[in-house]
Order: sequence, then C-alpha cells, then structure tokens
Amino acid sequence: MMPQETDRLIVITGGPGAGKTSLIEGLVAEGHAVQPEAGRAVIRDQQAVGGRGLPWVDRALFANLILAADLRSHAEALAGGGTVFFDRGLPDIAGYLTLCGLPIPDRVERAARELRYRCTVFIAPPWPEIFTQDTERKQDFAEAERTYAAMAETYPRYGYALVELPRATIAERVAFLSHHPASG
Repeated sequence: MMPQETDRLIVITGGPGAGKTSLIEGLVAEGHAVQPEAGRAVIRDQQAVGGRGLPWVDRALFANLILAADLRSHAEALAGGGTVFFDRGLPDIAGYLTLCGLPIPDRVERAARELRYRCTVFIAPPWPEIFTQDTERKQDFAEAERTYAAMAETYPRYGYALVELPRATIAERVAFLSHHPASG
C-alpha cells in the first residue's frame, strides 16, 4: 500500500495535564516539527480581548475557534514537508463537544472524517502526579479523566488506532515516539 501524504501528520491526544504539551516541547528541542494545541492559544487570545470564546463561558464558540485554528494547522503541516507532531487533532473537537454534552456540528464531523492524520494516534493517560491547574487549565483531575475517556472513544470512531504513551520522563516519551513503528 502506498503511504498517504497524511501519514507524516502524527497526533498526540489525551486529557489535560497528562504531559502532552511538555512532550511537544521535548520534540521541538529534538528538532521535530510540531503544531501546538489551539486551545491554549484561543484561551489566551480570548482573555486578552475580553472575548466569550472561553470553555467556561461559551463552549460552542470555543470549539468553533479551535476548529478554525486546527484547520489552519492541518493545512500548514500538509503544505510543508516531513513529519509533524500535533498537540491534539481535529477529532479532539468532536470529543470535547461530546464531553460537554453539545451536538457535533456537520462542519466538525466533516473535518474530523476527511482531514486525516496518521492512522495511529498517541494518547497520554491521566497522570495525577504531574497534573496541575493554571489560568488556562481550570479543569480538575476528574474532568481530565473524563476527557481522556472521551478521546479514547472518539478517535477509534473516526478510524484511528490508539497507542498509549508511557508515564515516563519527557526524554523517555520522546524516545518512545522516535522509536515507535507508528512514528517512523
């Protein structure tokens, strides 16, 4: 089977506070191309302008803003070359909306089904020892666990296979990704 252009787009998903962003930063330090999580950038932007697109104000608007950012990230990664690691992918939006009890709009459904990544997605499990809250992450650990469960259910629904990341140091996680057959 011929490799697909999207095989070089690798998603890391999971609940908040499970070390995804730290792993992405570790991948950057090793010279890998990445696309950061849109959620934190949307929160920072909305807070800066007094916007309503915040997960604790208007979850549907927040999801729409993430969709716009993720569409740009996906297109940018496809336009470039080489492997790109994503801190969350388009299916995360559907998982988030499901978690919130909100309907999944057709545009989100279509994006998650049609704009593909490598068929293997890495998922960071809940990890209470490293979980923290901050001004952008207001979820508690129980919600982090529910988010993980939502992503673990959502990605297979869109045809992805999940590989759980080990609870390990950033360097060990980077090595795990670098040597995993699904990352090569």
